[in-house]
Amino acid sequence: MTCLSSSPKSYFRPDDLLEGYDLTPDKVHVGAIASHSALDVFDGAKDEGFRTVAICQRGREKPYLRFRRVVDEIIVLGRFGDVVNEAVVSKLRSLNTILVPNRSFSVYVGYDNIETKLNVPIFGNRYLLRWEERSGEANYYRLLDEAGIRRPKTFSNPDDVDRPVIVKLPEAKRRVERGFFIAADRDDFWRKFRKLVRDGVIREGDIASASIEELVIGAHFNVNYFRSIARDDVEILSIDRRIQTNLDGFLRLPAETQLELKDLNIRYIEIGHEAATIRESLLNKLFDIGDKFVEATKKLAPPGIIGPFTLQLFVTPDLDVVVFDVATRIGGGTNIYMGIGSQYSKLYFGKPVSIGRRIAMELKWCLEQGCIDRIVT
Repeated sequence: MTCLSSSPKSYFRPDDLLEGYDLTPDKVHVGAIASHSALDVFDGAKDEGFRTVAICQRGREKPYLRFRRVVDEIIVLGRFGDVVNEAVVSKLRSLNTILVPNRSFSVYVGYDNIETKLNVPIFGNRYLLRWEERSGEANYYRLLDEAGIRRPKTFSNPDDVDRPVIVKLPEAKRRVERGFFIAADRDDFWRKFRKLVRDGVIREGDIASASIEELVIGAHFNVNYFRSIARDDVEILSIDRRIQTNLDGFLRLPAETQLELKDLNIRYIEIGHEAATIRESLLNKLFDIGDKFVEATKKLAPPGIIGPFTLQLFVTPDLDVVVFDVATRIGGGTNIYMGIGSQYSKLYFGKPVSIGRRIAMELKWCLEQGCIDRIVT
């Protein structure tokens, strides 16, 4: 296979990031913030012969100490955000570390720190991470619109709501979690919003930054893609679905019990995932939207997406595809395939591989072929 050429625009030049690194594969450490999908990343790295480094927050390190086969080095910090400190950066660089971003990395380290302070090579495009947000100049609505991918209609003013909507805004206490609620119309919006504020679930002041989206009814899928630089391809590797609390438990109750609990605050906190498949005739559409998304990222945030990304979507009764959320890095649902491999990966490689292992394969190929500077930023 042949690696293509490109000229990424960034605050950190890949050549500078890699300066002083021993890029012999058995000398490179694959690192990650120890949360979200890190175990999948570490397991896949070990399968491909890499050493690993887990960046832990004190009090949350136990799994990475107990699953010791997949973790070679542990760095325990007072908080994840301390990873940008000079001593930690120096340690990571001494280990020839290439970091793999996950959602916890974005949330706890922060986009500004990632883009301007973290002088460690990151697998993928660090400047695309902030595009996962719904507000600001860099947001995933822009990516989807640029790509020509259908998404839910949005409302900037709650009084303009003229149909069922889902409302997304931060929770009052755990700001990293999103507080969701569904409203049938404008009056129902205000009724439920005020109740959630009274109950302390959300903050009244967050209404200004709330995302109000048309409620699309359809089958929900997370489609996990991989844009490969080494293979010059956009791959579909796996599909999963979310398990959310306390929605999951509520839906398991008999209908009459659900009606009796109509005043219960339903929470949509993502707590797990389960594997899913999709009818084969829809794969053509999924490849099309994956290709379009990649091209849009190249235009709006050069060099575009590198490595894994996820499009969360609904399939409507007329088999249309509506994308309602985006992850520009490894998705949390991919770890259900850790160790056993994802359902579509075998069709590419003759063996099932997880997303974590697929990342390690790309790293190894580019280390061997001399295109490592094209997959890190």
